[in-house]
Amino acid sequence: MIQTMINAWKIADIRKKILFTAFIILVFRIGAAIPVPFANIGESGIITDPNAGNFMNYLSMMTGDAFNYGTIFAMSITPYINASIIMQLLTVAIPYLERLQKEGEEGRKKIASITRFVTVGLGLLQSTAYYFYLRNQNLLTTDEKGLAFTGFWMVFQAVIIILCFTAGTALIMWLGEQINDKGIGNGISIILFAGIVSRLPTLIAQLFSWDPAVGYIARGGPYYFLSPFAAVCLILMIAYIVWMDNSERRIPVQYAKRVVGRKMYGGQSTHIPIKVNMSGVMPIIFASSILSLPPTVELFMTVTKGSGLDKFFSVFKSTHWAYGIMYFVMIIGFAYFYASIQYNPIEMSNNIRKNSGTIPGIRPGEPTAKFIAKILSKITLLGALMISVVALFPILFSQITTFVLSKTLEYSKGGMNISLGGTSIIIIVGVALETVKQLESQMMMRHYKGFLD
Repeated sequence: MIQTMINAWKIADIRKKILFTAFIILVFRIGAAIPVPFANIGESGIITDPNAGNFMNYLSMMTGDAFNYGTIFAMSITPYINASIIMQLLTVAIPYLERLQKEGEEGRKKIASITRFVTVGLGLLQSTAYYFYLRNQNLLTTDEKGLAFTGFWMVFQAVIIILCFTAGTALIMWLGEQINDKGIGNGISIILFAGIVSRLPTLIAQLFSWDPAVGYIARGGPYYFLSPFAAVCLILMIAYIVWMDNSERRIPVQYAKRVVGRKMYGGQSTHIPIKVNMSGVMPIIFASSILSLPPTVELFMTVTKGSGLDKFFSVFKSTHWAYGIMYFVMIIGFAYFYASIQYNPIEMSNNIRKNSGTIPGIRPGEPTAKFIAKILSKITLLGALMISVVALFPILFSQITTFVLSKTLEYSKGGMNISLGGTSIIIIVGVALETVKQLESQMMMRHYKGFLD
């Protein structure tokens, strides 16, 4: 990967694209540090419990802490990601969108245009909800008497804040498209990657921050012994994700020979590659989003400690054993759901038959479709189990370290919380691998032999 970056830097055209991409990332990080007008959040941010597991923690992770401090890019790229997922699902359900998808480049442009409008709409809804949360938590500027604005000034304040958040969403979407057009490509993913990576220095500082009231390292003295072990686990997890991302199941296909005029076509053997982790990080995002809804609802309610509601909401905290079980089951379910959208065994079987191809040992038509469906079912289960390991490891690691510290050192402040969870690691590694592939393909297009050796 490092060698590929060095080789790409030697090419003037690609070097300009890398520099342009770096400039866009710089603009994104500057916007993520500028608060919107009338916001009075402070240095601590709005998220007080990093282990609560609510939707705000998820947004803070996806936006590089911009959401936590109410900046212009507080919504970041999440509305666009949600809009893309919605459009992908609607393409299967709505015939008009399905026809557009099959029309080629023009159809994809129309779908992309619709996605932009959906993104702005979702950004407007999220911005409105965020404004009301800030207002209910008294995190907005007040009048001279310290009271919240009313009447015209309240409406003016609301409009400015909501429009700033929405404009930030539209601007980030535009920045991502500029990376696609003038940068190295994969713009939306690179912005998401930059937001997650930007949190690393803060997380490392929190891990070794001094707490004078206690007299040892907060998160604490015993963590010095666990930090090297956590670093080794992180490296092994990255290697595991790289191996998982490159794993695939190849279905062999034999094409019959055809004679057209004086030329013979076909007759070659090839394969259909099916990635083991075909759904990527989507099942984890879906599962974590749904499980974060109850804790988010709890933020807007007054819950008495020890009541039935308190026990119900406690189940959805990452420290509860039921949370891990629900998380695991949802990842499996969403993996099958997403695979059913991506792959159609009947259509794949028809395409093979139209091109005079067969799978060795399997008859064309319905038997081929059933064989492909069986393979997809097994691969989907295997891929879901593999990404479940990555998603559940931070939760299990925190629980194990809590038990070890409480038993060996009588340390009751909790275990080491790996804030950079499975979702973040998969996104970071996946985007890094995809970016390297983009650079390699651009170098190969310029016929620079030996650069990829």
